[in-house]
Amino acid sequence: MNQRQSPNYCKPFFRMNTMKRLVKSLIIGTAFTFAMVTQAVAQTKVVIGHFGDPLPYKALIADGSLEKATGWKIEWRQFASGAEVNAAMASGGIQISEIGSSPLSAGLSSGLPYQMVSAGKVIDSSEALVIRNGSGIEKPADLKGKRIAVPIGSTAHYSLMGALKMNNMTEKDIVLLGMSPAEIAAAWAQNAIDAAFVWVPVQTKLRENGKVMYTAGEVARAAGFHTFNAWVVNNKFASENRDGLVKFLRAMFEINADYHKNKAAWNADSPKVKAVAASVGVSPAAVVPMLDGTIYPDAELAMSADWMGGGAAKTIKGTAEFLKSAGRINKTADDYNQFVNPEFAKAAAGK
Repeated sequence: MNQRQSPNYCKPFFRMNTMKRLVKSLIIGTAFTFAMVTQAVAQTKVVIGHFGDPLPYKALIADGSLEKATGWKIEWRQFASGAEVNAAMASGGIQISEIGSSPLSAGLSSGLPYQMVSAGKVIDSSEALVIRNGSGIEKPADLKGKRIAVPIGSTAHYSLMGALKMNNMTEKDIVLLGMSPAEIAAAWAQNAIDAAFVWVPVQTKLRENGKVMYTAGEVARAAGFHTFNAWVVNNKFASENRDGLVKFLRAMFEINADYHKNKAAWNADSPKVKAVAASVGVSPAAVVPMLDGTIYPDAELAMSADWMGGGAAKTIKGTAEFLKSAGRINKTADDYNQFVNPEFAKAAAGK
């Protein structure tokens, strides 16, 4: 063999090695692509509704720890009222949401396809009837004929109805204006309303030029108009995502327990409060008193007789019956226990 011929004889060898390298690259690339696709498919996208108010669990959103705990890719969608949540649930636009007990009662009574899986918060001073300075309202009797704003169908609306009933009045005795919290804040700044029943952080803004007449907690204790926020889940999603829901509720119980056990540490300088503040658009110093006006159920409270142990269904039924008597809904269910599913919370609590 001479030197002219040697390159020709070597070509099959080089071609074979090149082909091996190409096949190997294709195999590795395909495996990587398949792994990435499998991971993307495995990660469930979940749309969760909330109201934009400061709550301990908002601290879990900023650092992605809630997504890490559940394995979900979460899209958070803010609503102005529970009526909007019901509309989104009816259309299938969300899978999980916070919702107030009044719109919850209305939604379940109308047959919406969701179930309550846990209590989210027990409302006290975080919702209140605030009277604008210069409105001429000095006592409850002065509410007659005044312009009072509230998100229609919300827990605040239910508490307003209770406050009126306490003083032998109904909605017909006032000028009732249905507004979102943002609209209430704008109308307040223009002196276009005399009072409003609303939640924080807007409530905090109103108090700069007003005073509280009743908190939701005071109305509950005086007239039995108890209000709370629940976590509700689309029925089909609940049946298909048990593991993720249990982990979701466990994370909620843990952060709520941390808040109540270590409240002093939840100060304006703490990373958790700063995360909550960033999520709702207020200062950390403002968040601290806002958080204080609510009870956040840990595992023990959530599974107690007052809540997932039977009490929640009774409260929902009582709320629904009042709403029907006031002409706000057309029908009620005979039993609301069928809509309250304690199994996910029970598993999350380790019961």
